[in-house]
Amino acid sequence: MSETDNGVDPRPAIRPTRRGLLFAGAGVGAGALLYGAAAPAAAAPGAATVAPVGPADLAPYASYWFPDSLPQGSPGPGITWRSLLRWSPGSDPDLAHNTATVPLAPRFTPVAPNSTARAGQARIASLVSFGNTAGNPAQGSPTADYYALTHWAYIDELVFWGGSSGEGIVLAPNAPVVDAAHRNGVRVMGNVFLPPVPYGGDLQWTRDLVQRDSLGRFPVAEKLVEVARTYGFDGWFVNAETEGGDSELAARTRQFLRALRAAGEPHGLRTTWYDAMNSTGAVGWQGALNGLNQEFFEDRRGTVADTMFVDFRWTPAKLAASGALADRLGRSRHELWAAVDTESNGWNSAVDWDAIVPRERDHVVSYGFYRPEWTRNHLTDRSPGAFHRADDRFWTGESLDPARPAADSAWRAPATAVADRSTVTALPFACSFNTGHGERWYEEGRPVCDTPWNHLGLQDRLPGRRWVVDTAGTRPEVTLDFAAAWRGGSSLLVAGALTAPAAVGLHSTRLPLTRSTVVELVHSTESGPVSVELGVATREPAAPGQEVPYTWLKAETPGTGQGWRTTRVGLSELAGQTAHGLAVRITGRGRKPVRWRLGALTVRDGAPGPRPATPGTPAVSAAAQQSGRAALRLSWQRSPGPVRHYEVSRVLADGTRRFLGGTCGTALYLPAVERAGREKAAVFEIRAVDEPYAVSAPARTSLTWAGAL
Repeated sequence: MSETDNGVDPRPAIRPTRRGLLFAGAGVGAGALLYGAAAPAAAAPGAATVAPVGPADLAPYASYWFPDSLPQGSPGPGITWRSLLRWSPGSDPDLAHNTATVPLAPRFTPVAPNSTARAGQARIASLVSFGNTAGNPAQGSPTADYYALTHWAYIDELVFWGGSSGEGIVLAPNAPVVDAAHRNGVRVMGNVFLPPVPYGGDLQWTRDLVQRDSLGRFPVAEKLVEVARTYGFDGWFVNAETEGGDSELAARTRQFLRALRAAGEPHGLRTTWYDAMNSTGAVGWQGALNGLNQEFFEDRRGTVADTMFVDFRWTPAKLAASGALADRLGRSRHELWAAVDTESNGWNSAVDWDAIVPRERDHVVSYGFYRPEWTRNHLTDRSPGAFHRADDRFWTGESLDPARPAADSAWRAPATAVADRSTVTALPFACSFNTGHGERWYEEGRPVCDTPWNHLGLQDRLPGRRWVVDTAGTRPEVTLDFAAAWRGGSSLLVAGALTAPAAVGLHSTRLPLTRSTVVELVHSTESGPVSVELGVATREPAAPGQEVPYTWLKAETPGTGQGWRTTRVGLSELAGQTAHGLAVRITGRGRKPVRWRLGALTVRDGAPGPRPATPGTPAVSAAAQQSGRAALRLSWQRSPGPVRHYEVSRVLADGTRRFLGGTCGTALYLPAVERAGREKAAVFEIRAVDEPYAVSAPARTSLTWAGAL
């Protein structure tokens, strides 16, 4: 992607060395959350090392490579140069930490909450940089300051953007991003970035990428497919911007793309081509699908790339012509992403929306956001609450209610143009309104870790429409709030002077109901009092923009200041029907402003089932100690049966348990475990957690401290 236009160097700044950061940001005391720091890695496999040596290079990071040959000279501090052709799963020491485990969920499209959002037309791609190429932690980090994307309902494809000439130009996404996206039905693409020459690009890397072996095969294409299958993501975004090519190299590149797609298609992998190199081999951004680049999208033999990202140089006429050409090629015009640059100005970006998603006629093409993490990066206050307020405005619009879009807003928020999707189709289903980051970690309403954290793989399936509120009175504020939670880092907060009942839409669903189906609400009234009702819609609205027809069932009138309460509502009267939507309705019972929290929502058939099975064979697989601190890797065997994720805790001498971290995989890195007093060993527990958040019995392992205090 041509960042030369605005003078931005696409090479991320180099992080400090791993050695200097191993203990950086370590929590105070034994209860600290222990995710990875920020520096690249090449960890060695093997048994735990417990001698009192210096910090080892144990931290796992998202993987990055050059296709084959490496640059001249030496890598900068904290960077490891690797050749993709020399990679194999068996030689990858970070494999267990980088492998996503959540399958791509199928999803459906409910009737839109407003009359302007379209189904089956424009889609959205999102190109996001979650961190530096050479310093992107594989499993979260000890900070809440993170781009914790939650508006998956509007996204079709997320590109894990990165790569640079000084680090590596092939970048695989980290597992937490893939797991969160897959839980919401969104594909995640790795990135192949062949940079412009002014930014260190070398045409040899393009030749390396598209090389053929003696049998005419494309070995790097096969490696790319192997990486995606092994790590569990969905394909590759290919961006060839290195100048100096010719028509022969362009033809070879097209053949490479065809081979990449052919090898990946049986496994559900996809390829997106960026509009840069054209059929002459030159880099000439067209801002269109046209005769110079169409053969990278569709040629005489058929599909070459599944989608194309159209460069920022588009105009209304170019996009109209691009859509028409896609039609003539027998392809969907919505397989073209028109680039929308939000890196610098976010919702203040000047965009000719009518050229892409006109309100009064069919959408012309789809579109792709470049760097929507502006919603975090531009903030002075980067607390989780401030970030989500900004991110909600970006995706939902100024009204913060997708059922009531702001009129004549210059920013055409996705919720006003693209129909939302949902994956909530099976029981049991649960949501604790956890966004995948927070200032502390809660279990059953009690903080069990007071250290900030992020890990998108622990994120819930959150309501897609944030927030549809129906009331005849003053609209309350509805937010994801981080001051208290039932489980995870956040809860849903409804706050304000309720002058009339307020109905808050939650999840769009396709849940079969039986006589034994029950809904559990875990909630708390901090100011009130209030009465609470559960809404279940057994049919959809007749048309977009109409209210969801909920059946309201009495839940409870909880007392104020009594802490978290669990309310169970039976749905036997709706047996044999399908729940199309869930909501809550809050009615104030006094004159005081209301503060009501929803900490968890669970829908299940009958009584809770058995707990998940205990994880098997936990072990400290590698460790290094120094001065009463240890960096270590834990591993275990997957529990049989369905598991949502695993949680790791530290057990202190008095029996107190402190949360350290979680992952959807079977390995976790802890960078700074501190010796507690004169204990002889640090004891760890690993628990499996299922979809309704039942927790297994623990599996235990320990690290023996070396030396006397």
